[in-house]
Amino acid sequence: MIVNNELRQLFMNSLTKQMETHGRVARRQRRNREALIKAAGTVMTEKGIDAATMLEIAELADVGAGTVYNYFKSKDELAIAVLEEMMHELALRIERATATVEDPAEVYAFGVRTVLDAATTDLSWKQMLYRSEVIADALFRRMGPFAIRDLQRAVAAGRFHVPDPALVWHLTAHAIVGVSLSITTGRIPNEAKEEIVARLLCMTGIGVDAAKALARRPRPAAVVKGLNRD
Repeated sequence: MIVNNELRQLFMNSLTKQMETHGRVARRQRRNREALIKAAGTVMTEKGIDAATMLEIAELADVGAGTVYNYFKSKDELAIAVLEEMMHELALRIERATATVEDPAEVYAFGVRTVLDAATTDLSWKQMLYRSEVIADALFRRMGPFAIRDLQRAVAAGRFHVPDPALVWHLTAHAIVGVSLSITTGRIPNEAKEEIVARLLCMTGIGVDAAKALARRPRPAAVVKGLNRD
C-alpha cells in the first residue's frame, strides 16, 4: 500500500510538472504571437506591407528571426492576422461609440458605413483588398458577432425584417470588401458611399426609401469622437 501511494504521488508530481511546463509554453507562445502581430502592425503601417520585412518585425517583437515562421507561414498571413485584430478593435470602438444610440437600426447602419470608410481609407485595409475572399471571410468572422447582434436587436425592435441575420452579414461583408476594392482602384467613385450603404441596408428588408434615409442620417458628434483610438 505504501509503495502504491508513493507511486501515485510520483505520478501526480510528474503530471503537475508537465501541466506547469505546458502552461508556461502556451503563455510564451501567446505572448510571442501577440508581440509579432503588434510589431507587424507598426512596421506595416509605417512602411507598407511590401516594404516591411519579417526580420525587422521579429526584431521589434524581440523574438528570433526564425521564430516568426513558427507562427505565420508568410508575411501575407501575418498581414491578415494584423488586419483581423484591427477589425476586432474597430468593432469594439463602434460598440463604445454607439452605446448611447437608441435606434438599433442606426447602430447597424453606422457600423456598415464605418467599416466601408475604414476599408477604403486605412492603408492596412487597402493593401490587403486584393485578397478579397480572404479579407471578406475575416471580416465576417471578426466583426460578425457584433454585426449579427445589432441585426437581431433591430429585428426585435421591429426596425429590420431579417429571417437570417448571419446570412445578411455574410453577404454584406463580402459586398463591403468588393466595393471597397472598386473604390480604391477608381472603378467606383468615393462619392457613391452613401448610395452603397443604402443598398446594403436594403438587405435588412426596410425598403429603399427607409434605407436611404438611414444611410444619410448624420452621425452624432459624440459617436464620431468615440471612434478615435484610445
